[in-house]
Amino acid sequence: MGAYVESVNTGRVREVPWGSLGRSAIDKRPVEGSLSVGSYGLDGDEIGDLEHHGGLDQAVYAYAAEDLAAWSDELGREVMPGQFGENLTTRGLDVTGAVVGERWRIGTALLEVCAVRIPCRVFAGFVDEQRWLKRFTERGVPGAYLRVVAPGALCVGDAVEVVDVPVHGVTIGLTFRALTTDRALLPRLLDAPALASKARTKAERYVAAQV
Repeated sequence: MGAYVESVNTGRVREVPWGSLGRSAIDKRPVEGSLSVGSYGLDGDEIGDLEHHGGLDQAVYAYAAEDLAAWSDELGREVMPGQFGENLTTRGLDVTGAVVGERWRIGTALLEVCAVRIPCRVFAGFVDEQRWLKRFTERGVPGAYLRVVAPGALCVGDAVEVVDVPVHGVTIGLTFRALTTDRALLPRLLDAPALASKARTKAERYVAAQV
């Protein structure tokens, strides 16, 4: 069987004891049935921190079920779909190896890989593991943020059809390393036209500072 959506997850804003805002919607829970996907994400999914999350470049967050399983082994507890705050838990898809600008057709929606998840204090508080930000960064398996190219609807079990892959080779894994542990890679990010605006700005500033 090819790549498919194993779980579709949404969350509501609620009060939390960690993070500067004291509220978050990172706790995503699996939902059944067909969900509409608009420019700003899945119908029914909320965002607690609109300054740092959401928007056109972070409309939908995908994480591989295989990577959740690896974390389950490391943590000694099962990491369930949605527990990394992802909207789509995929199966049979190398999310870390996805190329920025790669397009996925899921159901009737067309999504485009454009950004990586940078771990934050809210994520650390939710997962509640020692040295979580460092461990997540060192693993280098961040999941992918997707923008919505064409709205539509999707559901659990839908195939993930990769319909276009740019040739520049800037992957999610490379993008994450450039933004976290290896700044020398930042100029490479400029080869990816579909890169999210925040990451592009960071790369442009780095390049300008080298002149």
